[in-house]
Amino acid sequence: MSETTHDRVVAVSVPPSPDDGLTPAELAAKYGLSVSGARPGLAEYVRQLWGRRHFILTFSRAKLTAQYSQARLGQLWQVATPLLNAAVYFLIFGLILNAGRGMDKTVYIPFLVTGVFVFTFTQTSVMSGVRSISGNLGLVRALHFPRASLPISLALQQLQQLLYSMIVLFVIVAAFGSYPSPAWLLILPALTLQFVFNTGLALMMARLGSKTPDLAQLMPFIMRTWMYASGVMFSIPVMLKDKPAWIADILMYNPAAIYMDLIRFALIDGYDSANLPDHVWLAGLLWAVVIGVSGFVFFWKAEERYGRG
Repeated sequence: MSETTHDRVVAVSVPPSPDDGLTPAELAAKYGLSVSGARPGLAEYVRQLWGRRHFILTFSRAKLTAQYSQARLGQLWQVATPLLNAAVYFLIFGLILNAGRGMDKTVYIPFLVTGVFVFTFTQTSVMSGVRSISGNLGLVRALHFPRASLPISLALQQLQQLLYSMIVLFVIVAAFGSYPSPAWLLILPALTLQFVFNTGLALMMARLGSKTPDLAQLMPFIMRTWMYASGVMFSIPVMLKDKPAWIADILMYNPAAIYMDLIRFALIDGYDSANLPDHVWLAGLLWAVVIGVSGFVFFWKAEERYGRG
């Protein structure tokens, strides 16, 4: 609509819009708009993650390949690092401190190496989870994807690294008299439970580490304490036989100790069920479900805040 004024200037009046008076929220609802980066529902989030499964696998493989790309020995360090740690622990704890008391060397050496390899899986999953968001801010800010892809792919990277290391572990165990048997198949469910547990813990640490970068400096001390309390280098019931029974029970039912003992039981002939706490498989399942689910939900609740600020 227009009209001409006395000085021949044309004045244009805009007709009222049907959107006049609507609030921003009502306008968004009317035109199907949503907040950029808003957190999707939990079921939708799981669906989005499944849709990014190829990215998760590819990202984990790329990280694994790049991890030792600058070292002369390359991927051999995947096996050499835990083996060297096991050698140091055997020298200090096995020979000097006699931490393997009650076990023959044909049992203690596989016991120690298995413990180092399995605990390293949890340790590296947690440490990589802490840095998964803060260490990939460029990717987080540049692309839209479910952020849980990062800690999950890094936990998967550590699982792949462990599987390569298991080949050497099998050789060591067989060299000390524990040959392949049907019991070795128990490794598969034990590692599956541990992977779910590790992933849940990595998701928790990823959210905490995204807002508290200093957590990455603190975690090595926490993980070292956890390692010493989990019986990596010694048998908990043997070492604590003179202490109140409840102390040994607490340490034996901690998840790191449970998953180590399940794999030791599967691999080592001289490590029988008497060394395991009661209902050990149920305990391992409960730890995996509780930490896996709660870690995923805990991470998802802060989805829209990652990479901001």
